[in-house]
Amino acid sequence: MRKKLTARPPLIYAGEAVSLKSALAQAGRGEAFVIQAGDCAETFAEFSPDRVKDLFKVILQMAVALTWSSGVPTVKIGRVAGQFAKPRSSPTEVVGDQVLEAYRGDMVNSALPTAEARRPDPENLLHAYDQSASTLNLLRAFARGGFADLASVHQWNREFVSASQEGQRYESVASGIDSALRFMKACGIDSRALHEVEVFSSHEALILDYEQALTRQDSMGGDVWYDCSTHMPWIGNRTKDPSGAHVEYLSGVANPVACKVDADTSVDQVLVLCERLNPSREEGRLTFISRMGKDRVLDHLPPLVSAVRDSEYPVLWTCDPMHGNTFKNDAGVKTRHFDDVFAEIAGYFDVHRGLGTWPGGIHIELTGENVTECLGGPDELTHEDLGSRYLTACDPRLNARQALDLAFRVAELLDDLRIRN
Repeated sequence: MRKKLTARPPLIYAGEAVSLKSALAQAGRGEAFVIQAGDCAETFAEFSPDRVKDLFKVILQMAVALTWSSGVPTVKIGRVAGQFAKPRSSPTEVVGDQVLEAYRGDMVNSALPTAEARRPDPENLLHAYDQSASTLNLLRAFARGGFADLASVHQWNREFVSASQEGQRYESVASGIDSALRFMKACGIDSRALHEVEVFSSHEALILDYEQALTRQDSMGGDVWYDCSTHMPWIGNRTKDPSGAHVEYLSGVANPVACKVDADTSVDQVLVLCERLNPSREEGRLTFISRMGKDRVLDHLPPLVSAVRDSEYPVLWTCDPMHGNTFKNDAGVKTRHFDDVFAEIAGYFDVHRGLGTWPGGIHIELTGENVTECLGGPDELTHEDLGSRYLTACDPRLNARQALDLAFRVAELLDDLRIRN
């Protein structure tokens, strides 16, 4: 199977990864903000052009809200086109009266509750590649084919959003953009950036057989290698051992890379990761994605940020407010509360404000669908609502309304930071 993958064309090209690295360097200097967002786990069964378009649309809406308020560019990275594998806390799970091998994402096995379906299937690697190629083709077409044109900003407002309070707030921003575009047109300004966007892919580099098979040497020459499965591979919290295989692999590719860190991560471990993953101290190369939980971020994030700052490693910090705030309710349903998600982001901003560092971005699990997987938000979803449209293959995601509301709240934090500075 590895030989078949190795014979396939690359999914991304070195120049695209270099472009993302440049954008992340800008964010690391406090001159841009990153939104990394998408599905918890992509699936083969639910793939469709409309799902890709709806996800892209939500990311565009969030980016517009953030850029309009903060006055800095928003770097758009999807958790998409390769997010098919998931680490699990237990190797098995109980389904009814069966003890089955855990579902590890469609790249590995199936979520169907049978022993045969849970058996790892190497053919899934090829299926993941094919779907990733189709997804990236769609994203490139949407990004450059007119869909992302700022003149179409009103058209991105979905019906179930436009009728809501946050949708109306978005429409106000869109009207402001319309006025700005008319002024710029009258002044003879018509930048390509107004009609097209750059959108990048990312996924957790969990299945190294897949990543290694899609590793390519830079065609421009030199002993430089890229992970051509995605623009930005990241290392998960469970696989961040500095002496482990995942860190070793990502240390050898030239992509911008990221690593999750939690409240149990030590200062020494973070500094070793800096040296292993970015020994040349290249701007835009390394992002740390903090996932602390709302009750731990204020105590556990500052020592890590301070140590990295004092060591003068050029690291971009972003915040994953999802994974540290996951819990199961009384019915055993895994969920998150919108207020907890925002509380961690607010704490993350407080930490960076206090240390004089830049809160460089957010990392969100969301979908363009009107799901009911996370509590609270604009619709004040309750535990009773979760069963109506709980569709995730693994972890609960924000729906489009919750995501846009979150973007406006983060925009207010950015605006407040800009005013204070």
